[in-house]
Amino acid sequence: MHRRHDLLVISVVGIIVLAGCLGGVDAGADTAAADSVDGTLEIHHIDVGQADSTLLVTPAGETILIDTGDWRADGRAVIDYLETQDIDRIDHLVATHAHADHIGGHAAVIEHFEEHGDGVGAVYDSGVVHTSQTYEGYLDAIEDHEVTLIQVSEGYTLDLEDERVEATVLNPPENGSGVGLDTNSIALAVEFGSFSYLTTGDGDETTEQRLLEAHDDLAADAYQAGHHGSSTSSTPPFLDRVDPEVAVISSALESQYGHPHDEVLESFAERGIETYWTGVHGTVVLTTDGADVTVTTDHEATTDPEELLERKHEARSSTDSLTTPSLAPGVALESVHVEGTALGPEPVIDAVAASRINP
Repeated sequence: MHRRHDLLVISVVGIIVLAGCLGGVDAGADTAAADSVDGTLEIHHIDVGQADSTLLVTPAGETILIDTGDWRADGRAVIDYLETQDIDRIDHLVATHAHADHIGGHAAVIEHFEEHGDGVGAVYDSGVVHTSQTYEGYLDAIEDHEVTLIQVSEGYTLDLEDERVEATVLNPPENGSGVGLDTNSIALAVEFGSFSYLTTGDGDETTEQRLLEAHDDLAADAYQAGHHGSSTSSTPPFLDRVDPEVAVISSALESQYGHPHDEVLESFAERGIETYWTGVHGTVVLTTDGADVTVTTDHEATTDPEELLERKHEARSSTDSLTTPSLAPGVALESVHVEGTALGPEPVIDAVAASRINP
């Protein structure tokens, strides 16, 4: 990944409400890189509550969908959003890791586009399996529709037809790092012209430390905060190396886990990072021509991390203390986790899942 460049960010809520030139780094050779591309790259951070789902659309209309929200929503909000964007095919479907707030809609998305759209090109997985019905259903959908499943690790580059965009896997490591789902989350670095974007799933401090040791240059203009803004991620050394101008946090306003954590918002504030939070801003869309970026949100709100921290505390003060998420009658609790700790029993599947993805 190349160094960050001067980034013009325009925030939009229907119309332009804020404009300013951020950063002071000499664009240098990056300007020439930006001149070599045409079209725009879109990055949609879909508002899926306390979960993750991000859609990338290349200038040629090629689609990358990273995660699909929580299992209880069963992909409905994601599918509805994709339909509003006239998306009829998912070329690349990424499962950052097997927790059900990330792959909860994978089965439904595969079924929808295979049965009612132009299909799913390929699915990318870390290879670290999970013993949940959500994960089993995801593998079933892949097998039922004969979708290509690719286990990826550091250094793998998505086979994009649009050569203007490059998407490279930075994590998990080639030889794996144990069985931790969060630690082995797929981290993806995306480049378009002189613009760079980094997303790390639920990668934790161990993941970030390994990335720091393995990569001298992790700089990114825009960064999706790891693990929904948890303090297990976005550690100070990692933020210093990534040095983003814009950060996007995907979590609910009244997150039962307290996401984003105070420490993360304080770190963003210390570094002057313009911050967007789906719990406040709704869906956050970054559109770039390879040099400048326009940020469009559902709701107009501050992007000052300190003010967002105040907003978080105001929301928290109006609710009770942290509680177990409520479920519809008759729905079993599964794959809901707080900092890696399961809340309640999960429906368990047998060891066949491991052989299905690691034959």
